Amino acid sequence: MASVETPALDSTLAQTPAQALAPAPAVELGFAVEAPGWRLRSEQFPSKVGGRPAWLSECDLPGPAELACPLCHRPLAFLLQLYAPLPGRDDAFHRDLFVFCCREPPCCAALRVFRNQLPRKNDHYSYEPPSDEPPDEINDSPSVQLQSGVHLCRVCGCLGPKVCSKCHKAHYCSKDHQTLDWKLGHKQSCTSDNLWSEIPDHKFLFPEYEIVIETEEMEPDNIPDCTPEGLGKCDNSELIGSMDEALEAELDSMAKHESKEDEIFQKFKTQIALEPEQILRYGRGIDPIWISGENIPQEQDIPNCPCGARRIFEFQVMPQLLNYLKADRLGRSIDWGTLAVFTCVESCSLGSKYTEEFIWKQDFTDTT
Repeated sequence: MASVETPALDSTLAQTPAQALAPAPAVELGFAVEAPGWRLRSEQFPSKVGGRPAWLSECDLPGPAELACPLCHRPLAFLLQLYAPLPGRDDAFHRDLFVFCCREPPCCAALRVFRNQLPRKNDHYSYEPPSDEPPDEINDSPSVQLQSGVHLCRVCGCLGPKVCSKCHKAHYCSKDHQTLDWKLGHKQSCTSDNLWSEIPDHKFLFPEYEIVIETEEMEPDNIPDCTPEGLGKCDNSELIGSMDEALEAELDSMAKHESKEDEIFQKFKTQIALEPEQILRYGRGIDPIWISGENIPQEQDIPNCPCGARRIFEFQVMPQLLNYLKADRLGRSIDWGTLAVFTCVESCSLGSKYTEEFIWKQDFTDTT
């Protein structure tokens, strides 16, 4: 995935009309599609939603304390990861961003994002690109131990430093997940020889999809007129056809108000009109699109990276992703208008360490 950099403009040169109307940087869109399990393993360097994390580096994984909700203190669930290497950066030839969220009602609040990057020559993967063909032998069993020897939690696939005191084989990130696994089957299979193939569905992981990336094509003549002046010509069903009825109703309730808030919302709808099923927008260094005029972060709201460099916008998660997560089965579910991820402008290299970045949640505005 290419980064988008805007060339510096010499202020001593006169800006021509052609320069003033230079096209905006390209935006890459992500779409959720079903894929075979082997395509979503770490060695394929996937972008994906749900399931277990396909960790990049097998060392220095985020620990239980880093992946616990600061409010309810329960383990966060893996939401998605985006493979976003930086061209021209040898130390970021492989680069992943991992997003986690709290899905425990009534909390469903916390969000965290981590960055990890590796050079092309590293201790974990081949120097050559992975094959596009499926392996001769496909093992669909969840991975509970990395090749580095690191043990993973049987429930969530994150670092598992805790171990069952009876079999000393099953690992967990927390007491919560150990208790959950015990109730759902480990109590019966604790001493079984098929311990690894008998991992039950704990109803904790989100459904798993591959994220397929396509460049956004913005053809002005084909974009519906959704400015306040053109609302009479705008068919909402074309813009949010992929959204469920509840989400559509929530969006349309906002569109009834003629104000600055309405203009921002209509700009959001216009921007996604051509590809209403997009779940993600990527453009390192560009501006995100906001769904509301409220709770837009200011520069001082975005903390610098621990290395001292400022953070810039890299990608945003769209509300359409909620349709794929089936999170409403938990009662009060996760929700957002958009999630904007900001990362170190230098993409500082800290070896194989997973570095926390910054994520901003913008909710739907209640305008009823």
